Amino acid sequence: MKVYTKTGDQGTTALFGGTRVPKDHIRIESYGTVDELNSHIGLVRDQEMNLHYKEILAEIQDRLFTIGAILATPPEKEVMKNGELRLQKLGILESDIELLENEIDQMESELPPMTHFVLPGGHTTVSYCHIARCVCRRAERLAVHLSHNEPVAEVAIKYLNRLSDYLFVLARKLTFDLKADEVKWIPRK
Repeated sequence: MKVYTKTGDQGTTALFGGTRVPKDHIRIESYGTVDELNSHIGLVRDQEMNLHYKEILAEIQDRLFTIGAILATPPEKEVMKNGELRLQKLGILESDIELLENEIDQMESELPPMTHFVLPGGHTTVSYCHIARCVCRRAERLAVHLSHNEPVAEVAIKYLNRLSDYLFVLARKLTFDLKADEVKWIPRK
């Protein structure tokens, strides 16, 4: 398979199933941002950290490919000729969201309670995690925007929402594990 096809030279790209849309279509922005998020999570996973976090992050990357496939499929291509949903076998499950929630709860049980907002930073690994969190929030916003125009699996949006929470708590946990300073944001008076 060739990397370049020249089919996008006029500013369009193909969705799953062959429908062509402009490259700045909200659907392309949505799954493109999920792809960007996946790359940032790969960068986080490449840092020195507990093997368990690396395993969870690898699983998250797999789920993000699924979400990308969901977002890359226009509604008219979602249902196959036999009536079965094309992405049903790939779908994001409630258990995927529960995994994130359980991981959040476990990490929070080991952290001091949060009394203020925290400034991103303190260690390169923590900063990468905060960048991934911000990109995740953008991916969620774009998926919600898309859902106002075309159907989007609600569970995909829910997963992105919970993932941003997970990434925030992971950043705090990494701060704790790395013995970095967690700088509280104290507003001016």
